[in-house]
Amino acid sequence: MTGFIARRVALMVLTLIGVSILVFLITRLTPGDPVRQIVGPDAPQERVDEVRHDLGLDRPVLDQYLRFMGDALTGDLGQSLRTRQPVIEELGARFPLTFQLTTFAVTIAVLVGVPLGVVSAAKRDTALDRLATVAALFGASMPIFWIAIMATLLFAVRLSWLPTAGNDGPIWTVSGFKSFILPGITLALGPIALVMRLTRSSMLEVLSREYVGVARAKGLAESRVIFRHALRNALLPVITFIGLLYGSLLGGAVVTETIFSLNGVGRLVVTAINQRDYPVIQGAVLMLAVIFTLINFVVDIMYAMLDPRIRYE
Repeated sequence: MTGFIARRVALMVLTLIGVSILVFLITRLTPGDPVRQIVGPDAPQERVDEVRHDLGLDRPVLDQYLRFMGDALTGDLGQSLRTRQPVIEELGARFPLTFQLTTFAVTIAVLVGVPLGVVSAAKRDTALDRLATVAALFGASMPIFWIAIMATLLFAVRLSWLPTAGNDGPIWTVSGFKSFILPGITLALGPIALVMRLTRSSMLEVLSREYVGVARAKGLAESRVIFRHALRNALLPVITFIGLLYGSLLGGAVVTETIFSLNGVGRLVVTAINQRDYPVIQGAVLMLAVIFTLINFVVDIMYAMLDPRIRYE
């Protein structure tokens, strides 16, 4: 187990180094000059050179990268080129909203997708199974922006049950929870379908194994066979997928945050890309990469705890 954890930690460090290099180079290769964005297209060249020097953008690329990584290791992600505010403060102000939205969406996906997958597998080839399959295909194929628009028109405009956009506070308050319902369900519909389909296929595979047949031959109730003997083993790939899903939604909620006017990390990154704000882009991507790798690390540990074969290896 110790060797398994050590390999995962080493892989996590290499992944973060690779991500930092990649995002650093991509921001430099993106068309557009951030200095011109700041001083304006009609500013004299002397002013452009002065601002470029003040921002450190006239240094060699390798020197800029080493400075960025050296500061990042101390918790300093630099300052925004536009607002001149510390990047860590801007991310800290936006991350709680993205974290709440993502956690809410993943919770919905798990609470709905896993039971649907289990029931669909237990009732294979029945009308219930076909209905769940059609619903999953519908959820997986619908674009997020279309779902968001339709949900807003129905529940916010016509029925006036929920707010159309914005955020009215943390999710644990009544007004805040209401403002999270539409974006949370919109973001969760696709993952619900994926979790449901993965749970169903995994359950069908486990239910066909010999030890499940032995449990049934002993006369155990079908519910006990499914939930005690089959579900635990069937959830192994589902847990891995949920970890990956959580990490991807943290950085992939851009469309949802934009449509519902939520000031999260995704919307901040889009604005930074449009403004060529290198420090914000680099800091946000690096922060999300750290969170993503930590989630995968925790999932790997959980997987090893649930699967004795990995522990023994």
